[in-house]
Amino acid sequence: MGDSLSAAYGIPKEQGWVALLEQRLDENNLEYQVVNVSISGETTHGGITRLPAVLDQYKPEIVVLELGANDGLRGAPLPVIEKNLNRLVSQARAAGAQVLLMEMRIPPNYGPRYSDGFSAIFTRVAEQQNVPMVPFFMASVVLQPELMQADGLHPNVQAQPTLLDQVWPFLDRLLQPQPQGG
Repeated sequence: MGDSLSAAYGIPKEQGWVALLEQRLDENNLEYQVVNVSISGETTHGGITRLPAVLDQYKPEIVVLELGANDGLRGAPLPVIEKNLNRLVSQARAAGAQVLLMEMRIPPNYGPRYSDGFSAIFTRVAEQQNVPMVPFFMASVVLQPELMQADGLHPNVQAQPTLLDQVWPFLDRLLQPQPQGG
């Protein structure tokens, strides 16, 4: 569940990192179905509204949560973003899903107080909820113009494998069979 970064904004959907994830799962003989319910422009509030129905319909084992960037770009109050992310993680966990939280960042022109506060939210939520977090998965592409679309916000087709490579090690740990207690 994410925003335009996971909805393959501006590129063919089958070339986005989420579609590439499905291919990698197949290549590794991991029998998981990927359901991409990402929507361009999605906010954490929109996610809270949509997540219960998604959880009920698909009953996922793992929820990759890539939301918050649009909240930050709109200047939403940081405590509201944090509360919403905590609620999203709690909703998914209450439905029996493991959660992988993806750290988002916003451009520095929002000022250090807001930008730094924004990125700190994700670490706090991951720690409070005891869920793994992918450090800002666009870090290796966002400053490379040749990997970004003309808007400077969305990665292009060439960046998608790199994005998947950022997410994969964290997701792969959740895909492995968990040791049984006892």
